[in-house]
Amino acid sequence: MNRPTLNSNGFPKIIIIGGGFGGIELAKRLKDKNINVIMLDKHNYHTFQPLLYQVATGGLEADSIAYPLRKILNNQERFTFRMAEVKHIDPSIKKIYSNIGEIDYDYLVIATGSDTNYFSNKEIEQFAMPMKSIPEALNIRSLILQNLEEALITSNPIIKNSLLNYIIVGGGPTGVELAGALAELKKHVVPNDYPELNINDINVYLIEGGSKLLANMSEKASVKAKHFLEEIGVQVLTNITVTSYDGLLIKLSNERELLTKNVLWAAGVKGTIPSGLDKVAITKSSRIKVNEFNQVEGHSDIFAIGDVAVQVSQDYPNGLPGVAPVAIQQGKTLAKNLIRILKKESLLPFKYKNQGSMATIGRNLAVVDLGKLHFQGTFAWFVWMFIHLMSLVGFRNKVITFVNWVWSYISFDRGTRLIIRKYTRDTKPNNEL
Repeated sequence: MNRPTLNSNGFPKIIIIGGGFGGIELAKRLKDKNINVIMLDKHNYHTFQPLLYQVATGGLEADSIAYPLRKILNNQERFTFRMAEVKHIDPSIKKIYSNIGEIDYDYLVIATGSDTNYFSNKEIEQFAMPMKSIPEALNIRSLILQNLEEALITSNPIIKNSLLNYIIVGGGPTGVELAGALAELKKHVVPNDYPELNINDINVYLIEGGSKLLANMSEKASVKAKHFLEEIGVQVLTNITVTSYDGLLIKLSNERELLTKNVLWAAGVKGTIPSGLDKVAITKSSRIKVNEFNQVEGHSDIFAIGDVAVQVSQDYPNGLPGVAPVAIQQGKTLAKNLIRILKKESLLPFKYKNQGSMATIGRNLAVVDLGKLHFQGTFAWFVWMFIHLMSLVGFRNKVITFVNWVWSYISFDRGTRLIIRKYTRDTKPNNEL
């Protein structure tokens, strides 16, 4: 394969695999240093994942939460971006293999993030809908709208029932927010766009295997989130898992069965790791174990940050939570340590500063934990909106998102209900019903 010539000026070469929150923060902190920074990502844009659910439910267009990686880092000397997918890493010769060729490195940072975890259930993997990327969110949007359109014309009551049952699996922030958005879609949009449908025929279920929603938040936030969801019409089922789903019939651990063509999977994540790191410690959820300096065990020149990494501490025996603040803070500390390595100075241990957690359920409904402060309702909703708006990358994205939110609030409408590309998948044939 061809070997790209990248930044061959004699300075150390640091390769960052992944343009997520951690990778971007790291690259920014290495600006104008005597270091060649090469970022590789299979997409040429950064995705603001906390708002993917709004793309999936028609609240925002995809380009409102995406921003070109080159534009984010275009003012940095000795920075290079390549749209590439890394296939293999060979630590013995300090080289990565990608679809654009082989690239040598002096230091390697794995910031590849996470993917959907189906817990080895191939049937669910085939038929459930994941939501970890913009293409997947657009697939969900198309599926939701297509099924509403089909429900208008079908004469088979069983098929109609399956088209109007929405089941979200996973009671973390993604599942809670997705369930709330679908309930609002049912309440405010369907009566106007689909007056022939009876909204009482539309059911939104949220299934959580644990005893409570939002397990990483306070007990008060968990209880209030469940109350808010039920208040807007979501049927919340806890201590229940999915045992099987064939594209039409979903079976639950309490022996309940539901007909549905809309199963949205938000029940777990796993790390995305290129091959070649077989000798390092990797957890069951495909995450790389790192030390307090974010170094991959056994490799002083390979680091991992963000969702793909597991850093165990006394406060977090199961590893740090897979949230954006962790990745951003790790990126900041790692930038300092890479500079210290080149200066032959001792490394600084990473210490996570928990800035709080939050989730929105719907209009004027949210839960927020900020240290010892726990609040819910309208004020929490405005806090959630402000923090997410300010965290978006790019001034244009902030403005567009703000305008969309204001319009939705005033009009009770979601303006991006477009089936741009029809989504199709294999399901049980209708003649088997």
